[in-house]
Amino acid sequence: MKDVAVKANVSTATVSRALMNPEKVSQATRNRVEQAAIEVGYLPHALGRSVKRNESRTILVIVPDICDPFFSEIIRGIEVIAAAQGYLVLIGDCAHQNQQEKTFIDLIITKQIDGMLLLGSRLPFDASKEEQRNLPPMVMANEFAPELELPTVHIDNLTAAFNAVNHLHELGHRQIACIAGPEEMPLCHYRLQGYVQALRRSGIIVDPHYIARGDFTYEAGAKALEQLLSLPVPPTAVFCHSDVMALGALSQAKRLGLQVPRDLSIMGFDNISLSEFCDPPLTTVAQPRFDIGREAMLLLLDQLHGQTVNSGSRLLDCELIVRGSTAAISAKD
Repeated sequence: MKDVAVKANVSTATVSRALMNPEKVSQATRNRVEQAAIEVGYLPHALGRSVKRNESRTILVIVPDICDPFFSEIIRGIEVIAAAQGYLVLIGDCAHQNQQEKTFIDLIITKQIDGMLLLGSRLPFDASKEEQRNLPPMVMANEFAPELELPTVHIDNLTAAFNAVNHLHELGHRQIACIAGPEEMPLCHYRLQGYVQALRRSGIIVDPHYIARGDFTYEAGAKALEQLLSLPVPPTAVFCHSDVMALGALSQAKRLGLQVPRDLSIMGFDNISLSEFCDPPLTTVAQPRFDIGREAMLLLLDQLHGQTVNSGSRLLDCELIVRGSTAAISAKD
């Protein structure tokens, strides 16, 4: 606290007020103290966690993109457990990270949150390994980023993708393309590995032209499919890293006059609600999204209650759901 006071050119009493009772100091002083606290690595949230009046009973959930319907069931799983334990859940949208970064830091420094759940693979602000140790308890849900050394709840994305692509191969497809998600996301890396391994296991040469990238939006799926269908030998089946991109691809296929699955089989991933009600219904990999959120919140509660929680993976089962968007290659004839 003395270091913060020197850095901000205020008294230690002012530091205490700015961090614990921010309404008692001016906004300018509060900003100066908070910035100094960040620079010297002083985060008072780690102090006195067992004192009841210092608990906010609030959890911050960091979502990569609040517009992506995939996250709704994970958040519902979090909410159900949080509400039962008397916790309020705040949602932070990482898609607008630049504007929100200071808000997230303010919530931590002023002790307005007790813990964080990350639904993506990155912190919503820059923090070194040392600084991470001073942050509130955190759990990662859905993603896996070993460098953050956090307890993590997710599925085996590599095996799930392998099984999905293998299903397309068993239907007789040999020209199997992949609409992958962003390269920097770990789960996309594992799903792409599963795609590659399934092809190699089947004796199919991996053609890099058959791999298109998207950003998990409908538009990206449509654009990627158009790119793939323009190849000299277009694919007969497409494995997508998300249902949203698969639905975009399905819509684009129809616009181009193709019949799914007669002319093209399309496979999704996630089993969002829309996948069951599109035409044709989407073959996909069902993730236990509610359970991912539920288990992640339970792990965070264990930490908040003082229990030791080891970092690393808690794997949940997933399931291949076969619907009408995939068919045997002979169905074209």
